[in-house]
This record gives sequence, C-alpha cells and structure tokens, in this order.
Amino acid sequence: MKALVMGMAAITAISLAAPGAADVKAGYDAWGQGDYAKAVKEWLPLAEAGDADAQYNMGQAYRAGQGVPKDEDAATEWFRKAAEQGLPKAEDTYGRSLFQAGKRAEAMPWVQKSAARGEPRAQYILGTALFNGEFVTKDWVRAYALMTRAAASGLQPASNSLGQMNSYIPVEQRQKGLALAAELEKSDKAAALAAAEIDNKAKAAPIKTIATPKAAPKPKPVELAKAEPQVKPVAEQPEPKALPKPAPAKPAPKATLPVPQSGGAWRVQMGAFSEEGRAQSLWKSLSGKVSGLSGYQSFYVKGGPVTRLQAGPLASSADAEKLCRAIKAAGTDCIPKKM
Repeated sequence: MKALVMGMAAITAISLAAPGAADVKAGYDAWGQGDYAKAVKEWLPLAEAGDADAQYNMGQAYRAGQGVPKDEDAATEWFRKAAEQGLPKAEDTYGRSLFQAGKRAEAMPWVQKSAARGEPRAQYILGTALFNGEFVTKDWVRAYALMTRAAASGLQPASNSLGQMNSYIPVEQRQKGLALAAELEKSDKAAALAAAEIDNKAKAAPIKTIATPKAAPKPKPVELAKAEPQVKPVAEQPEPKALPKPAPAKPAPKATLPVPQSGGAWRVQMGAFSEEGRAQSLWKSLSGKVSGLSGYQSFYVKGGPVTRLQAGPLASSADAEKLCRAIKAAGTDCIPKKM
C-alpha cells in the first residue's frame, strides 16, 4: 500500500490577527495601506512586550518579507510565542510552519489541536498522517472522516486524497468514517465560533489575505507562492524521501471461482450490519466487482440486532478460502464459515 502525497498549496495561507490594542490597530491599518515598515514599527514593541496579536503579525511580516527581511526562522519563532499564548490563528500557522520545515513530529500536537477546532488544512494534514500511520497510529476511519471534512470545506487536495482513499479503505470503514464526519461537523462549528471570539478581540473582521484596500493607490503586492517552503511528504521507507502517488486500485482478480455446491457446508461471511439494507447494498456492490460472485446465493442471517451477509454454499474450506481471497482483493474483509 503506497502512502498519500500531500499537496503543497493546501497547507499554505497568510492572514493577519484581528487588531486588539490601539497600536496593534494602527499597525493593522498601515499594513492595509501598504506601509509595511510603519506596521512593523507599531507591532514590534508590543510583540516584545508579549501581545499575542502583535507577535502573530510580526510572524506574518517576516514570512512575507514586508517591512523586515524575509526570515522563515524568525517568522516561526514569533508564531510560536503567539501560539503558546493560545491564539488560534497562531496555533494553526505555527503547526503548519513546523510541518513545512520538516519538524513533523514536533508539529503534530499543534496540527491535532487545530484539526480539533475544525481547521481544514490541519484536518487534511492529520487525515493524511492517520491514513499513512506517520507520527500517529494508523486509523483509516478517522482519516476518512477528517479528509471528508477538509474536502467539504472546498480544499481541492483533500478531495483528491479522498478519492485515493476510496481505492484502499473498505466500504464498511468508509461508512463509519462518514458517520464520524457528521459528528465532527457539529463540533467543528462550535469550535470555530470559540476561536473567532479569541481572534476578534476588537470585534473587527480579520483580513483573510494580505491585500491593500481598494482606496489605496497601487499597493505593493505580496507574492508568497514561489517562496513558501515545500512540504515534503514522509515516505514509508528511508528512500526516496518523496511519497509516490498511490497506484490505482487493482481490479478484482478474474481467476475462476469455485463452483457453488448445493448442500455444501461452507459459506463466506462479509460483515455484520445493524441494518439489512446495508448488507444488501454491499452484496450488490461486490457482485459488480467480483466476477462470478453473482452466481452464489446471498444469505442474510439475523442474530440479535445485526444481520450477517454470507455467500455460498461451498463444498470445502479450501473453496471458501479461495472465494474469500477474491472478495478481499475487491477491498472487503471476508472469513470462511462452516455451517
């Protein structure tokens, strides 16, 4: 199984913290007018005195190279100071900065914190890590849920990765992931509101991207796309360093399946479901993927609150194992059962 490749632009963003103190507001206004040197002059004393908004904005100034020389290390240090004071924007940016700098293990706690607040780029990073089992325990259900949430925000690389996950994650785990994504959507909204209250101390709408107001004459543009550090995905092997793109899922093998035997004592079981309709849907899906499977009889065996999907009958355990291998190749777990 190949690892997911992480898109670079998906985790890069620039924004300013909402102005709080009067001098932070003065710097904020100067920045909007393209006077970056004045903005830095207003923010630096406040940042050195411990103002989290000013510290975050100094980080953005060093990252963009506006008003100060471009210095990614200095930017990351200012983001760290603001993040450690609990400024959500700074936590988000600091985690991504560490990740981009190759300090992925150090970045992961911050990424997890941002993802728990519903930040889409953090959900994308954490979803990729959970799928690959990098720096966190592999968890395909949660990976699918987080990637679903990130894709729902409009993050295109997350949509691409979600398509790749569909080629590897069994349908039952994907269904659990979708159910978890619905739960996360509710908590994401509540967390976003809480973060907005912290980020908007002065009740001023934050600037989404660094840009000059329409009234300002020909402001100096910020160009960061080419200068941003590249995020090199973590390979499962020491070499190569970059993660290869997952190969498309292989089609189910076309090997001849064992012949169904009337009265045979063996079946194969493909899962247990709380609703019979889900078992029927899986059977219909597998019948289209596994050549010859439709020639077997499907059984919906009820036991307590669940319905078990089985197929057969088969003459021997060897035949059941052979059929199971074909079903597993199509992405669904399967076990032989003697009746």
